[in-house]
Amino acid sequence: MTGIAIIGRGAMAHAHAQAWSELGLGDSIRYVSALTDGPPLPHAPRARFEPDLGVILADPQVHIVSVCTPTPTHVDIAIRALREGKSVLLEKPIALSIAAAVALRDEAARSAGVLMVAHVVRFFDGYRVIRELVEGGILGAVLSIRAGRFSSAPRPSPWWHDESKSGGIVVDFSIHDFDQLNLFLGRPLAVTARRTHPDGPVEAIVDYEGGGVGHVIGFMGMPPGFTFASTLDLVGTAGLATYGYSGALDSGVRSVVPDTVRLQTATGVTERMIAAHNPYRNQAEYFLECVRAASVPQFCSVDAAVLALAVALAARESLQTGSRVDLAV
Repeated sequence: MTGIAIIGRGAMAHAHAQAWSELGLGDSIRYVSALTDGPPLPHAPRARFEPDLGVILADPQVHIVSVCTPTPTHVDIAIRALREGKSVLLEKPIALSIAAAVALRDEAARSAGVLMVAHVVRFFDGYRVIRELVEGGILGAVLSIRAGRFSSAPRPSPWWHDESKSGGIVVDFSIHDFDQLNLFLGRPLAVTARRTHPDGPVEAIVDYEGGGVGHVIGFMGMPPGFTFASTLDLVGTAGLATYGYSGALDSGVRSVVPDTVRLQTATGVTERMIAAHNPYRNQAEYFLECVRAASVPQFCSVDAAVLALAVALAARESLQTGSRVDLAV
């Protein structure tokens, strides 16, 4: 049996609960923890509300902890859980500073539990298809990437709108795209970010070892009712690949609008439809495989989460100073 605790009660907690439920583990969610009580999570019918994290971590029947709390709490909760030998699926970003992220990574290395940071974009099927094209050599060497992420303004929050607690748009939102750039282009060297209007998009250019260049644009100023969207465009020596995700969702997690990966090479143009799927389920399934095998999550490593944070923090610093920021990674 796999006993699960979900720490948090917001949108990500609901997404994790649904993912575990779709894997047949809804009844295995033993606890939901938050600062205040509230209605039960629909996909955790047997979960008990328990505000005391110590009680949850002392329960030997809890093997997995999904941490879905505000970013400033991530490191403390994850370290406590890892010290009790629990496996931790931790919402991104891993932390708000590199020092804290490294401390958590080191704790995970000493723990009997498994730590994985939930960079869920890696588990979207469209992004997976792009990755397979690159790994198969279809695009040749990747030279340049453009990635974008767009939404309406986030709802009022006691912590998200405070950049000291969330890191702001580049750390909490665009970090997914920095992670994708790192995945395809390798070692980041420097970041230059700008915003031409206080309420406008944030644009960042990331230079990579070997000459690769990444361009990220993040904007959370679309009108109310706008459907979340993301884009990924790769330029390689042998062709182009493009993916656009439409965030029309069912239950907040499952895409219901078919998307397309478009590939253009010297042999012509092909398109591949991406069926509706729940990337949070894909993520939870991979994490569960790692937990059961007691293996480090190679595909979604803690080192990758630390590197994505480093780029995001550099972009935030560049945005504040107006200068290029070099990365020491």
